[in-house]
Amino acid sequence: MLQISFIRKNKEEILLGLEKRNFPKKNLIDDILNLDKKKKKVQYNFNKILKIENKISKEIGILLKRKKNEEVDKIHSLKMNSLFLKEKKKNLYFQLKNIIDSLEDKLNKIPNIPNKLVKKDFKEEDILFQEGDLFHLKMNKPLFHWELSKKFHLFDLFLGTKICGSGFAVYIGKGAKLQRSLIQYFLDKNIQASYKEYSLPYLIQEKSGYSTGQIPDKEGQMYFIEKDHLYLIPTGEIPLMNCYRDNLLNYNDLPIKSTTYTSCFRREAGSYGSKVRGLNRLHQFEKVEIIQITTPETSYYYLDEMILHVKNILLSLKLPFRIIRLIGKNLGFSSSITYDFEVYSMAQKKWLEVSSVSNCTNYQSKRLNLRYKNKEGKVELCHTLNGSSLAIPRIMAALLENNQTIDQINIPKVLIPYTGFHHIK
Repeated sequence: MLQISFIRKNKEEILLGLEKRNFPKKNLIDDILNLDKKKKKVQYNFNKILKIENKISKEIGILLKRKKNEEVDKIHSLKMNSLFLKEKKKNLYFQLKNIIDSLEDKLNKIPNIPNKLVKKDFKEEDILFQEGDLFHLKMNKPLFHWELSKKFHLFDLFLGTKICGSGFAVYIGKGAKLQRSLIQYFLDKNIQASYKEYSLPYLIQEKSGYSTGQIPDKEGQMYFIEKDHLYLIPTGEIPLMNCYRDNLLNYNDLPIKSTTYTSCFRREAGSYGSKVRGLNRLHQFEKVEIIQITTPETSYYYLDEMILHVKNILLSLKLPFRIIRLIGKNLGFSSSITYDFEVYSMAQKKWLEVSSVSNCTNYQSKRLNLRYKNKEGKVELCHTLNGSSLAIPRIMAALLENNQTIDQINIPKVLIPYTGFHHIK
């Protein structure tokens, strides 16, 4: 979340950032600043009473040691004054608690402030990079990946529906092997780039979702197990980042680079039509994630490093893709800047998002209580970054469609050592 000290010093910058996001509740900033002033006043009065109480307590102690009869009335008067102050302090305590709770609630509703590079509206120059020939298929009517699946028996959406309802896929035979090969290939590439692998739970407590900003913002898109008060993860970023919650790191520990493979679970409510055909949008899907924890001074250097890393993976698969810097209204709640990677689907003739790489600055760190000691020994909040490396279903969709011929699907060269086969037919 945003720090109140930052809001005090940067009100106009914050309002401009919220305008970029089309955030409707900009009045919350004034509410927060007014509550902060009220909190300071109540805190001052509370602390003042504490000082008086301490003074009275010491005075009573001195008088009791003297054991003089003529001072009994004075001791009684001091004790009565102490009782009066105790009641006043109790009222101030509850006032303070209510203000702090209200502040917390309002701060939780404010998203991260966009980087200066982020625009409010889409411009052509926000497409920062594009690679690959979008028209290299020689087939007049290339098959959609769900049609290719039927032809070569790769995955079955009807079986998924039979087992648990629409929006789930069952991978079969070479389809299952291709999915597993992609997961292992992505993990290997991440590990080669010095990311440490974690194998993590798929269930989280509410606090874990809150710490990374998915709760309360994306709570409606998450599956909730009411009996145990646990959520299914919508991304591996949540359990991976929460491994570092409440940590105080040393300067020399940074950057921390971690990776994980998880299944992810999202309701994706309100999605219909071609956007959800085949593997385009599933309630359960596989994803390999990377995160970095850095110092504030180096986070944008490592953001560029993460972008280059994902870019090189997509280049190795020889898929046509592009990199887009998201506009303000499309940013995730915790993100200050996000770069989307989209692969081109030859049969569907559209771009499919396969990765988002984001710098969340210190927004998550504040919630995570994730800090480090800088070179001077001063404690500061870390910066956190995350990215998909990569989401599996849409990569599979693009691989199947873009590498098809009339009678087979060719496997990218880099995946053959993982699949054990050169083509599907």
